[in-house]
Amino acid sequence: MKEILKDRSFKISILLTLVFLGVGIGFYILGLTELNWFLFLLLPVLLGLAIGALPNRNWALVGAIMAAIAFLVGLFTVGVAGFICIVYAIPIIVPFIFLGSVITHLVNRYKAIKTDKLSALFLPLLPFIIGAPVEHHWFESNPSIVEVRTERIFSNTPEQVYDAIKSVDTLDADKPFLMYLDLPVPTKCILEQEAIGGIRTCYFKGGNLSRLNYGGGVIVERITALERGKILKMDVIDYTLVGRDWLGFKEAIYYFEKAGEGGCKLTRVTTYTSETTPRFYWEPLEKHGIRQEHDYVFNNLAKDLENKYGR
Repeated sequence: MKEILKDRSFKISILLTLVFLGVGIGFYILGLTELNWFLFLLLPVLLGLAIGALPNRNWALVGAIMAAIAFLVGLFTVGVAGFICIVYAIPIIVPFIFLGSVITHLVNRYKAIKTDKLSALFLPLLPFIIGAPVEHHWFESNPSIVEVRTERIFSNTPEQVYDAIKSVDTLDADKPFLMYLDLPVPTKCILEQEAIGGIRTCYFKGGNLSRLNYGGGVIVERITALERGKILKMDVIDYTLVGRDWLGFKEAIYYFEKAGEGGCKLTRVTTYTSETTPRFYWEPLEKHGIRQEHDYVFNNLAKDLENKYGR
């Protein structure tokens, strides 16, 4: 262990990692970049290029990975990012740091600067410093529009299910796994007026591991279509979920259909927008989180129906 701590490449890699990631998060906080491929792909690769130029590449990689994980955990500790976001970010950031170091090693493009000069090692950061703000200000960002649909069968009539879900004083049910971390937990949904144009407000608190109420807030919906036992459709007109700035909620719909003898198939549809890229990585994770929200609401609905109707 003492040998690692004395290794110059190990120590310099920690400094490089903290500076590179610090610049990236700083740019995001200042509104100079988005949660996009510049931040999640390009920046780690550039960091890897610098790490790969250090004399002892193996210890340098160890230092970089340790520093990257410590940095991300630090973001969670001070409330800048949620625990789930940190867990999701590590598998995409760490491999691209490694990729960058491999590129440097194989191509040997930085052979001339393998002298441990810090000024040269920071050069790979320049493409991010220049490119991220340019991309942010000059290229229009078109958020992805995504629909998440969840279905469940209840043994109550569509009318009974409708009456139980339209307004909920208290949500308290078995939590899906991610809510034990910091996925927002809905606490109640209050319907002010059961009519077209009526307002329905859903309140959330942060999950068990949340910091600074990360994930807490409200979603305000306006009814655009309703028919008891058939449909409850709402546009999202406002939302203030702490730490979810990259998500935009557009629409929430409940469909009620008869199922068997006296049963109901309830379909919940959430439409949202997201600015995170690459989409192939983040979209399945976002959908999984929203389905967990649906599951929690359905679990609470099942409990409420059993308490009221005994089935």
